[in-house]
Amino acid sequence: MPDILPDDESYWSAIRAQYTRSPDFINLENGYFGMPANPVRAALRRYQDEVDLENAFFLRTRWPARLARVKSLLADFTGAAPDELLITRSAVESLNILLQGYPFAPGDAILMARHDYDSSHDIVRMLAGRRGLAVMQVDVPHDLEDEDAVLALYAEAITPRTRVLLLTHIVHRTGRIMPVARLAALARGRGIDAIVDGAHALAQIDFTIPQVGAPFAAYNLHKWVGAPLGTGLLYIARDRIADIAPLYGDVSSARGDIDKLGHVGTVPPAPIMAVEDALAFHAAIGTRNKEARLRWLARRWMDRAAGVPGVTLYTPRDPRLHCALGAFGIDGVPAAEVVRRLMDEHRIFTVVRKFGGTEIVRVTPHLYSSPAELDVLADAIRQCVPPR
Repeated sequence: MPDILPDDESYWSAIRAQYTRSPDFINLENGYFGMPANPVRAALRRYQDEVDLENAFFLRTRWPARLARVKSLLADFTGAAPDELLITRSAVESLNILLQGYPFAPGDAILMARHDYDSSHDIVRMLAGRRGLAVMQVDVPHDLEDEDAVLALYAEAITPRTRVLLLTHIVHRTGRIMPVARLAALARGRGIDAIVDGAHALAQIDFTIPQVGAPFAAYNLHKWVGAPLGTGLLYIARDRIADIAPLYGDVSSARGDIDKLGHVGTVPPAPIMAVEDALAFHAAIGTRNKEARLRWLARRWMDRAAGVPGVTLYTPRDPRLHCALGAFGIDGVPAAEVVRRLMDEHRIFTVVRKFGGTEIVRVTPHLYSSPAELDVLADAIRQCVPPR
């Protein structure tokens, strides 16, 4: 795919036209899940009709080959082998499979960060109570952009009891891109397993799974890949599959077969089949081009808001350390109040996230977002700042 300039509005307006969204508000909360493009939505409807019409005949005769094709396409996209991938319903389900199936022993420790996803915290703390594990936590300040210093925080927190290093690739609270490959290498060097939460990374930034260097990872397909809601991905390096015990009952698969982890009963085939169409739409744009455009859109509003007195950006200023997601706060105004005013007064939808003890406003544009909409946001932020 040739390089497309991130500010080539002729090109990006044509991409924007491939999405149909509500005209009632400006949606800048695309971090929850990504809107599928119109071709993907149309494909989903066709596939659902096909499944409904053929019923059990489809599931028993056509579905295995269709599933294998989607897994093959995901392997090509991610750089992993098909037998190292399992399609799940979400990154959270993938993390549950990994963490609850991991061979912990009582007294083992899990090292995670305060900025990790809330559901990840829930899983870890539940496991700690059930299985006698210790939970260690690092605190990475939002304005700490020095990767060496970040690595030092993790390195200092590792103890002889540490068995797993839980890593977030892109922090869902602030958009910070973490140095996961370097942290995974740190873990390997200490004889520790890295488990990567890549929920926001896949198709937002340009990488392959082998480049991360972790034996275990969880991803979403319904965020930046643009697949229908309810599609996720689990990665386990081939030589580590046998180490993970099934979360869902299964005695029919071999210990080294990743399908042993996906015995969840009958699944809806249509959203999974539409992953193929989402990958095709994404490939027509190109990951590098998509990443550059999303970063450019994020910088559009952040650069305008950065100079406003009373506004704090919680996303790194270095554009290499973030992509689409960004976050801000306004001195003296609760984040929930900012979110309310943005929606009520400007018809801009955003969301409150927590970063430690601080509530912040997360802003997440999408490919269908226009520069003018980001300018409206920047002006609205300025109007939310109390007079001095």
